Amino acid sequence: MNKILIIEDDTHINQLLYDLLTTHGYQVTGAFSGTEGLICFGADEFDLVLLDLMLPGVIGDVVLETIRDKSQVPVIILTAISDKEKTVDLLRLGANDYIVKPFNNDELLARMDIWLRQKNEDSIKKLTFKDIVLHIDEIKVYVADTEIQLSKREFGILECMMKNPKKVFTKNNLYETVWQEQFMGDENTINVHISNLRNKLAKANADEDYIQTVWGIGFKMSE
Repeated sequence: MNKILIIEDDTHINQLLYDLLTTHGYQVTGAFSGTEGLICFGADEFDLVLLDLMLPGVIGDVVLETIRDKSQVPVIILTAISDKEKTVDLLRLGANDYIVKPFNNDELLARMDIWLRQKNEDSIKKLTFKDIVLHIDEIKVYVADTEIQLSKREFGILECMMKNPKKVFTKNNLYETVWQEQFMGDENTINVHISNLRNKLAKANADEDYIQTVWGIGFKMSE
């Protein structure tokens, strides 16, 4: 279920959007000021943001810039301003789209669907965790914007774990997924590859911890 954040100070419009989107199967959080919107954004992960411009507290332009500093989540601007120069400026700041109030519900849903489909397609090809970016199709990994060279098995282990960053993987899980062979109890093979992977990640960014050992069970991505 896609999670949507609405940042709109008009209580009537906020409620209308909430009712519309929940009816269409979205999980929705509503915020009524720029400040509240940023607090909500920082406390959860969203698939798309609907952002009003004329907000109390932190104004919409600053909310957009703050979101863009942290995330590439799709942002659709809801605006009563039909000024082309203003909308161009917003697109340059990082907005994905805008829709002028009063808007047609079907048009809004269609535009949301476009950006959510694109986001989901991109997420299949690219995985991110902290400052690691893994490109599945290109078989490339970047840490803190620096490309690191991984072996085929190291890449497979990292891809497997990044697809489920909260899951604890046993050595059996990792071996059978990455090697695609039955695990025969050779734990040293996994240990060596995990150790090499950790060293390469640490060489790119020694200040961050990426892989956690869960004693007696296996490994997971560090929170």
